[in-house]
Amino acid sequence: MFQNKVIVITGGAGGIGKCIAEEFKKQGAHVCVIDCAEGDHYVGDIADKATLEDFARTVTQKYGKVDVLVNNAPPGFRGIDECTYEQFQRSMAIGVTAPFYLSKLFAPYFAEGASIINISSSRDRMSQPQSESYTAAKGGISALTHALAVSFAGKVRVNSISPGWIDTAYTVYDGPDAIQQPVGRVGNPLDIANMVLFLASDKAGFITGENICIDGGQTRLMIYHGDHGWTLNP
Repeated sequence: MFQNKVIVITGGAGGIGKCIAEEFKKQGAHVCVIDCAEGDHYVGDIADKATLEDFARTVTQKYGKVDVLVNNAPPGFRGIDECTYEQFQRSMAIGVTAPFYLSKLFAPYFAEGASIINISSSRDRMSQPQSESYTAAKGGISALTHALAVSFAGKVRVNSISPGWIDTAYTVYDGPDAIQQPVGRVGNPLDIANMVLFLASDKAGFITGENICIDGGQTRLMIYHGDHGWTLNP
């Protein structure tokens, strides 16, 4: 399905991004990863404008097109008590500005049937204390998704995925960690990668501007004090 397609993935050296890259490679795709971790890929900081420009130039000069852009690289996770102005700005640069700018840089090179898939988070709709930098960036990329979908109408489909608890080590949990989620387990990177490949395929040809939350149903479970064995201890 993706034989010889050109797939660009940010943050693709580990975790969810690595799994996405591996699944596309199994399908015969050319996978172009940018990550700040050392490895056999383009090593660079996507918070840096010049790095994004050089990476995009490297990809387009080699392949001349882009079929799928996966904006996956995670922003920093810091709360209002400790997060500095500069740290918050960096989270925005990684989580929102870089996806915007890569979409802009690749705009002339997107192939027919191309797709952009943004990795957001269920935190785009719910929060824990002290999570402002990450949560704001994920809210931003979710909104950027439908804006890009409208701007790229007829040329590129743009969707986002909001993962819930995804254990990148594929740990199998039991007890409360598992059963607090309606599906009865914690997620793993393949749960996200499978949806990325679906959204990038022709099978999802009528889907654009959408956000799909993959969280085992946890954000749908309404909780009040005393429900489901939950108690509030302020």
